[in-house]
Amino acid sequence: MRLRVILAIVLLTATAFAQSAATSTTAPQAPASATPQQDLPSAPSATPKLFPGATRAPQPAAPSTTVAAPAPVIQSAPQAAAPAKSPADASPQQQTPSTPADASKPAAQAPQGQRGQEAQPTEQGDFNLTYTVNEVNTVFTVSDKHGHFVKDLKQEDFRIVDDGKPPKIIDFFGNETNLPLRVGLLIDASNSIRDRFRFEQESAIEFLNQIVRRNSDEAFVIGFDSTPELKQDFTDNTNKLAAGVRDLRPGGGTALYDAIYFACRDKLADARSKKGPVRKAIILLTDGEDNQSRVLREEAIEMAERAEVIIYAISTNISGIKTRGDKVLERFAEMTGGRVFFPLKLEQVTDAFTGIQEELRSQYAVAYKPMDFASDGRFRAVLIEPIKNKGLRVRSRRGYYAPKK
Repeated sequence: MRLRVILAIVLLTATAFAQSAATSTTAPQAPASATPQQDLPSAPSATPKLFPGATRAPQPAAPSTTVAAPAPVIQSAPQAAAPAKSPADASPQQQTPSTPADASKPAAQAPQGQRGQEAQPTEQGDFNLTYTVNEVNTVFTVSDKHGHFVKDLKQEDFRIVDDGKPPKIIDFFGNETNLPLRVGLLIDASNSIRDRFRFEQESAIEFLNQIVRRNSDEAFVIGFDSTPELKQDFTDNTNKLAAGVRDLRPGGGTALYDAIYFACRDKLADARSKKGPVRKAIILLTDGEDNQSRVLREEAIEMAERAEVIIYAISTNISGIKTRGDKVLERFAEMTGGRVFFPLKLEQVTDAFTGIQEELRSQYAVAYKPMDFASDGRFRAVLIEPIKNKGLRVRSRRGYYAPKK
């Protein structure tokens, strides 16, 4: 009996021990599964928080999601983004014109250069033109005491003074009879010359026919009354030039100074030929009176000097009495190295044109480097005078404006 009690106690103890072992084996499994959930809380929990209704169980919901999101709604995002991108895309297009604008700056500076041009590469690989203007080019005529042109003189027959000093070096001297011409014919079309207008037109046409050589010289026609008007641009076609002259109709006031300023600045300042330098001249056919110009007389003279233009004038005043307008014409001619003609009869207008033609074909040309040249924008006086024969008369421009940095 006592043995049975002992066996029962042992059996109960073994059973309790087995249950205790089973319980301890199950408990560690729960913490093991909880531990990963605590290590990565954001990834599993983020999806339920952002999309509460989208659980993993209803996988077939994917097709329903596609149907629930209509195509217009999906496309609306790209449509909204497209306008947002278009300004950004447009901004480079608006900036592209700045490149041609920047590239045009050297072209605008090019007329200031004559010799010593250098191309310097920039860091971007573009080229900026640098111009060193240290050579002066000028033309002049020489006549004897009878007014006849002298065409056989040499460099040693003249003395040149630039800003009070002789040139540093003379690069060229010669008789430039064949140097190409660029001529502007400016005809007064105001009411003041109405009575003789037709005859003057025909005289001007005859002059152009004689002076303009095909494939070498070029001319343009400007008529002016209250405003200057370009009737024919540069051409060597004398038929077109004649048509431009005949197209003029008299009427209105007189803007002489504006016409000269416009012709020098916009037409002759940059005039060149494929072969090199040219002689530039303006032929005025007017009485010299001005009552409509916006620029002053001296401003027109300065522009002619900057453009290196010689001004010739034929006065349409046939009264025989020198007027204020005649004195104005003399001022233009004197300052630019030109000449004024005063025909007393209409028939003498043709002779005046012939005289201009002869003078243009009887010019000397000289190119030199000045002493102590400075790009300061200052006016530098030039004097050309004969050394041996003091009876000769030299007609040239009074000076030039140095370029300004």
